[in-house]
Amino acid sequence: MLNSDDDALGTALAAPERTPSHTTRLGGRELGAQVQSWKVERAYATDLPDAMRAVSGSASAQLEVQLGGADGTPAPRLYSAWAPRATSDAARPGQSVIHEAGLSGRTVPSFRGTVRSRTAASGSDTVTLQALDGAERLRGPAQLPRPYHGLLYGKPVASTVWCVDELLRQGGIDTCPPPRAPAPAAVLDQPFTALYASLHGGFNASYGQPETLPDPSAYSWIRDGAPHEMALMPAAPGLTVSWMPRSRFPATGRVFQAEAHVNTALAKGSVVELKLVFDRSANKFGYYTGTFNIATGQVKISSGTVDGGGWYFTWTYSKLASLRGSWHLGFAVDTRAGGSSVLATVKPRLTAPDGEYIAGTPNTYVDASAGQPPSELHRVELTTDMAVECVQVTDRSWPDLDSYNGNEWDLKGRWRKGAVLDDADIPLYDVPQVSGSQWDALTEIARATMSTAEFDEQGVFRWHGPARFRTVPPRPDLTVTTRRSIAALTVSEEIDACRNYCQQPYADWTGIRSVNGETVTDTVVRKIDPGTVVEVRYAIAEDENDIGPLQIDDDASPITGHKVRFGSAATGGTSVKGSVTVSSLRDGPDYVVRFINQGTAPVWTVTKDGSASSVQIVPQVRSGQSRQRTFAWYNTTSQAYYGKQVYEAAASAWVQSRQSADTLSHAMLDAGRFPVPVLGEVEVLHDPRIQLGDVVRVVDATGAALDTLAWVVGIRTTCQAGAAPQQTLTLRGTAYNGVPLDRDLTPDPPVDPVYGTRRTYAEITAGYPTLDDLTATKVTYRTLLTATGGTS
Repeated sequence: MLNSDDDALGTALAAPERTPSHTTRLGGRELGAQVQSWKVERAYATDLPDAMRAVSGSASAQLEVQLGGADGTPAPRLYSAWAPRATSDAARPGQSVIHEAGLSGRTVPSFRGTVRSRTAASGSDTVTLQALDGAERLRGPAQLPRPYHGLLYGKPVASTVWCVDELLRQGGIDTCPPPRAPAPAAVLDQPFTALYASLHGGFNASYGQPETLPDPSAYSWIRDGAPHEMALMPAAPGLTVSWMPRSRFPATGRVFQAEAHVNTALAKGSVVELKLVFDRSANKFGYYTGTFNIATGQVKISSGTVDGGGWYFTWTYSKLASLRGSWHLGFAVDTRAGGSSVLATVKPRLTAPDGEYIAGTPNTYVDASAGQPPSELHRVELTTDMAVECVQVTDRSWPDLDSYNGNEWDLKGRWRKGAVLDDADIPLYDVPQVSGSQWDALTEIARATMSTAEFDEQGVFRWHGPARFRTVPPRPDLTVTTRRSIAALTVSEEIDACRNYCQQPYADWTGIRSVNGETVTDTVVRKIDPGTVVEVRYAIAEDENDIGPLQIDDDASPITGHKVRFGSAATGGTSVKGSVTVSSLRDGPDYVVRFINQGTAPVWTVTKDGSASSVQIVPQVRSGQSRQRTFAWYNTTSQAYYGKQVYEAAASAWVQSRQSADTLSHAMLDAGRFPVPVLGEVEVLHDPRIQLGDVVRVVDATGAALDTLAWVVGIRTTCQAGAAPQQTLTLRGTAYNGVPLDRDLTPDPPVDPVYGTRRTYAEITAGYPTLDDLTATKVTYRTLLTATGGTS
């Protein structure tokens, strides 16, 4: 789609006379008048053959600007590395850059990014700046949560799109409301995100881990109608999924909340429910549940014992029943009343599609069945009949229920949508390990999955999957002709662009499961004083998947496996429940455990008999390695004309199913079964609206005599002060020029037909015993060698 098209710019582009315009902002300061020249380049970088490159790779736009001085002061004195900060900071590395270009004073975005380098030539009036687009924001270390549950259950746990979304979030680029408090609190009463699951193409969580997974036939990932970017859509009512939090916080002495974004217009039933399950002593569990019924407009918040009694309050909102659309739903729980069995105060919170914030009146339980004894958050469950996105649980969310406002609830002013994703069509059972920067990882995923990654002129990241170039729009975004727009055009077609036998290797995880690794036992009994934090790092192998926080053991019903027991004395004492928050995270080669004692007495990580540390870590490893398999698509019609032309994609850990390999190899075949022409070095009149991925109609009535649609896969625009900008496009045809006919042609075979038909020496001497016999025939040499029946 053309960039920021409007009537005024369209009129200026169509006018016989053109007056180029541009603006350049550095650090928010307009310096366009000092620009001596500028150049913007965009193109996909890929490891595919050049003529196929439109279907894969990442694109990072680069801007080069030459700045002159001002008011008689040369540019190096203003903008070099040693110039005064008052002027030079506008051009420092990392500074923001916005460049716009157009005609007759009307400009549109051409580049948004940051300065990478500056070069000042002493004795001249020029400082050269090079800038990179939003890719520069993704230079942080790439890390992805790698849960074991996909292998444990043999079900997809994520997708490549989920991984893309997570890498973007790490770089500060959001597609939906971000985690409220992702970083560990410096002060113990500050908010902390216990669970954050975007549901953008996977159940994997940025913070926390999936615990149970539904069957793939029970849901789909949708984009149309998603509250923000992508949502989990159940196939039938009652879809359930659960997560373990990254922080097992106590049930008492705090305010916490659970929330999700749903589209009530996309529903298989009437109910969405969020349930927080707490682990008590003696293998008992309690819960707080928020249930939202869009048929009745009723909100119910319950507290009680799993498989036991409980109590609830209800609130009714007519708008919840009558207004369908994107709702922000959740509830808060205040357990600061304390006691041996706390009776909490609860309150619903909602934001309607029209933006109205609805806060229910707080109610406090009085019935003993709603009481929660000392316990820790064990599991978060979601049951939904409708499209849902962005589930999160926040500990210590707000000190006062009544003062909490709509702006805080909806994180207004705290985030801005900065990316657009594509369909989640490459599922993952095991999240591959990544290295390098976030941009490096995105590029790797793009190349492995026939996808494209780029930042547009407004700084928005766009991810397109393997189906991007499969469907040609019914009409072009722009038409360029040799009569007016095109100054030069080169059309090329090459056999290397033909790929009619396309193979995609994939990692088959069938039968491979997650199993317990070698148990790690702490060697130190650790004392945790009230109000203090103890953080311990344990080594974890690269091939071990992520594990959640330790479960908290008790003497009434001891557990085995991944656990910790807190004793009231260094010699063992009695087990303590509901006093210590246990959190965990994977930090490179370390499994980091964080203990926060929020009680009033010290505790020790000690076994019941006081003989050893009670910290027992159980890593998760794969029961075996995936099997390397290959899936291929081929086209016999193409092979009849061009021979077998194979393209085998590189083996990649990102492709983990036959279905994914089918999708990708078919996308390769679509792109290469016939050699699609490439229109290179297409010099056109500058049109600042053209973007990568646009479809242009190319009409050449004077040279190649063509009229075709083509994808824009490369753009280079240069401009010198006082001259018109020059724009060069690289285009790839959207289709080939039909199947070859070879009319009135009889192609010669690859092997000379007379090869193997020559008479041997013995055959000649048998027919001509003497030289005189041979001379008398006056036979030619060719006839002599040709077998009987041959032609001369």
